[in-house]
Amino acid sequence: MCPVAVIPFKPVNPKSRLSSLLSQEEREAFARAMLEDVLAAARDADLRPVILATEPFDTEEIVITMEADGLSGTLNEYLGCCLDRVVILMADLPLADAASLQRLIATKSDISMVPGRGGGTNVIFLPDPGKFRVDYYGGSFAKHRKIAEDAGLSCEVIDSFRLHTDIDEEEDLAELLIHGTGKSRKYLEDLGFSLSSENGRVRVVRNSQ
Repeated sequence: MCPVAVIPFKPVNPKSRLSSLLSQEEREAFARAMLEDVLAAARDADLRPVILATEPFDTEEIVITMEADGLSGTLNEYLGCCLDRVVILMADLPLADAASLQRLIATKSDISMVPGRGGGTNVIFLPDPGKFRVDYYGGSFAKHRKIAEDAGLSCEVIDSFRLHTDIDEEEDLAELLIHGTGKSRKYLEDLGFSLSSENGRVRVVRNSQ
C-alpha cells in the first residue's frame, strides 16, 4: 500500500513572521495555497495525504485534529499505532514535487530525513513508524538524528532544494516566486508581489493594487 503523508497544518493565524507583508486573512489564504501545493506533490508521488491540523477547518481531505499535547505528542501517538509507511511532510514546502518525495521514500536506510533551515526537520520518511518518535521544535533535526541513533536505526539525510525550502521569512518568498509553479506562487502574484533586482540583489516587492 502507498505510504501515508501526514501533513501538519495551522489554519488560523499562521506564518506570523510574514505579518509585516501580509494580513492575517492573507496569511491564512497563503497557507492554504501552500498546503494545496504540498497535497498535489504528495498525490503525484503516490502518497495518501492526511492533514494534522491545529483545529478543525473546511476541507474535503482527511483531517486529524491535534491533541492538547501538541504536534510531537499527537504524531507519536499516531506513529505508535500506524501500520503503514509514513512520510511526515510540513505544509509550508510549496516547491515540493513528486520526484523529490519519491527519492526520499526510495531510501535503503531505516529512515530518511530532509533538514530545514535553522535546524528544523522538513520531511521524515518512516518505513516502520512504530520504531521512531518525533521531537519537533528547538533544533529538531539534530534531535531526530540522535533519536534514530539511540534506536539503532540507520538514517539517510536527503539533500533536496525543493524539500529544504520552507517558507517562513520575507526572503523565502523570493525563492517561491523564482522556482514555484503552483497555487501559492499565483496567490502571491495576484496580491501584487513580484521580484526586484535593484542594487544587484533579488528581493520581493509588493505593488499597489
